[in-house]
Amino acid sequence: MADESWRVPTPVQELAGAAEEPPSRYVLREQDRPGSLLVADDMPEPIPVVDLSRLPDDAAEAAKLRSALQSWGFVLVSNHGIEASLMDEVMDASREFFHQPLEEKQKYSNLIDGKRFQIEGYGNDRVAREDQILNWNDRLHLKVEPEDGRNYAKWPKHPESFREVLHDYASKTKIIRDGILRAMANSMRTTSSAIARFNYYPPCPKPELVNGGQPHSDGGVLTILLADREVGGLLVQRDGIWYNVPSHPYTLLINLGDVMEVMCNGAFKSPVHRVVTSAEKERISLAVFHGVGLETAIEPAAGLLDEKRPARYRKIGALDFFAGLQEHIARGTTSSSPTALGTAARRPFGGGGPPTFRSPICQVKVDETKPLVSQ
Repeated sequence: MADESWRVPTPVQELAGAAEEPPSRYVLREQDRPGSLLVADDMPEPIPVVDLSRLPDDAAEAAKLRSALQSWGFVLVSNHGIEASLMDEVMDASREFFHQPLEEKQKYSNLIDGKRFQIEGYGNDRVAREDQILNWNDRLHLKVEPEDGRNYAKWPKHPESFREVLHDYASKTKIIRDGILRAMANSMRTTSSAIARFNYYPPCPKPELVNGGQPHSDGGVLTILLADREVGGLLVQRDGIWYNVPSHPYTLLINLGDVMEVMCNGAFKSPVHRVVTSAEKERISLAVFHGVGLETAIEPAAGLLDEKRPARYRKIGALDFFAGLQEHIARGTTSSSPTALGTAARRPFGGGGPPTFRSPICQVKVDETKPLVSQ
């Protein structure tokens, strides 16, 4: 039987403490390397900070939100209803989990019988081919919504507060999601799903050679990110230029996903973003990806269409879309978004460089005759 040990890479955290250089399977081709992106441009204008507590009654605040999402696909939010103490607790629990001995973390492995990959659990992204370039991070994926779909066998028991803290935090992100959608005058009526992803980016001896997270757009409806307050690294692309995304203490970063772009008929864009690493410091973040149920039909909202604004995307069932995503995963063209409506199809990278991953649905217009998933 052929040796397929390459499908089970060593956790990056274990490599970081011993390697003077990143192993070859993490090293990007020269033309794909972040290089100067480690000192990316500052944004030409700051991302607005929107006060969520004012959204129900303040038209100007809602207009600020929509403007930011149209310009960048990102927005920072304050007064979002999640206490600073809870934000601290969830980040502390995340750090404590990743700082445990490897054998403790592997009790929650995302490999079945040590071989077969599944989304939920601790480990790396799926490795589909031997020459696949890997990201310099470790992750813990946990389904948080619907609650009756949670797999508590994958929810860490240590630290003891982990489960309660994540439950409280995830419940409050659902309220934030609903408030954002109302402010966008979005007419979606769907069941929903959500996955929490804890990201751990160890220091890298040569960060200019690797991706912390490869260029991609998120696949679902929207993502709520709690970023590391001390260590940056998140970049967003606009017009072929990469910009640093700032964080502010106790704010949350909201970005739209590809499904939202389709349902809004392209009025709002799902931004392409990536993560670069640090040579000296670890970086931790928590992303909650809000998606739609697999029974959902994904299409532009009827209320946004008329003779002057025809549909730009074909209708497709979420289950079919998921099948297309799986086809790309089998080829090794995976994304770092874990939602069933994740990023999968490849499109040219602005200005050269590595491939950028976006959902097939965001590349299928109504006047196209090619298959949904094509390469």
